[in-house]
Amino acid sequence: MNLTPNPEAAGFDADRLARIEAHFRRAYVEPGKIAGFQVAVGRRGHLAYRTSGGTMDLETGAPLDDQTIWRLYSMTKPITGVALLSLLEQARVKLNDPIHRFLPEWRDVKVNVTHADGSVELVDAERPISVKHALMHMTGIGTGPPEARMNLEALVDGGGARSLDRSATLADLSRLLSTEPLWFQPGAHWYYSWSSDICARLVEVIADQPFGDYLQRAIFEPLGMTDTGFHVQEHNAHRVPSLYARTARKEVRLLDDRSSNRLCREPALQSGGGGLVGTLDDYVRFCSALTVGGTIDGPRILSRPTIELMRTNHLPGNGHLRDVAMPGGYGEVGFDGNGFGLQVAVGLGPAATAGVGPAGDFMWGGAASTAFWIDPTEDLYAVFMTQLIPSGAFDFRGQLRSLVYAAITD
Repeated sequence: MNLTPNPEAAGFDADRLARIEAHFRRAYVEPGKIAGFQVAVGRRGHLAYRTSGGTMDLETGAPLDDQTIWRLYSMTKPITGVALLSLLEQARVKLNDPIHRFLPEWRDVKVNVTHADGSVELVDAERPISVKHALMHMTGIGTGPPEARMNLEALVDGGGARSLDRSATLADLSRLLSTEPLWFQPGAHWYYSWSSDICARLVEVIADQPFGDYLQRAIFEPLGMTDTGFHVQEHNAHRVPSLYARTARKEVRLLDDRSSNRLCREPALQSGGGGLVGTLDDYVRFCSALTVGGTIDGPRILSRPTIELMRTNHLPGNGHLRDVAMPGGYGEVGFDGNGFGLQVAVGLGPAATAGVGPAGDFMWGGAASTAFWIDPTEDLYAVFMTQLIPSGAFDFRGQLRSLVYAAITD
């Protein structure tokens, strides 16, 4: 894949694309709201634009460059989805298969039902959890044991009676989660939880190899994603930027200093929900493959029809997330104007989103404000990288969309 930007061949105005760097520098880097960012935009099989702005941290001002390795967090999820769908293409699994076919601990699950008077009753599940439910966050799995609260670090070695130690694996996580009652009947609601890690465990069992090994063979090697994985080699530790949080007082707080080398520890639990790290260029390769039919320079990771299956809105009646999302839930996209496919949100068009971009684009993001979207109508993708928690602190994604679509010349 040629990573030299060619905006004219992609149908972009180069001067208008240059507004992207200027905007994010002026609005976010210069006021100290983020340390740095990277953006890439591609269209029609060409990389149109790539830029880096700011620094690796706010403390030392170390320069940020194309070799920076970012914490992807939930941008791991679409990669997990592609891995599981690649096994569907091999006829080794079907979307309607119950997950207990592969993970027997999920055979006889119970569901907590809360009645109008506030009482809670434990009932049998009306239907088994399916592979499709897992890909769609409609399993009924909540945030797991109370110690977890959607935080993998709290679940692993969290100190509670139902937590895991640091030698725990995806198999251990699946077994632990299966002991908890579901929060709702499978398929009844959408809720962002541990379902992607169940998908990762399904990959392990069906492929009969560790999750990371399958990702390497089925996705990373074919696409040339040489810097993506579940940890960072020690000689590459300097390539990891610091991680920050924006507080309720609108202050920036350091969460993980780049000198800590925490990401150099290889985890036993290879999280399919948020465990990967990688470079901008690697994620560009992933998005480019999904844009042009599953391949760039080598073997095809998915066929065009399977990518279309992935990006189809599978919610009942082509509905909105708001119609099926469990109250109090959270997602990496807004519930209004978006449906949901298989590990990706699906845009329902400008009238629904009140933003630019056609219906049928698909997207996701990560906890540290990383994001991507792919627009099959325009044959376009865009990737944004930074390291600021929470992902909703600023509307990076909406602003980037406006800037990208404004630069199209045809």
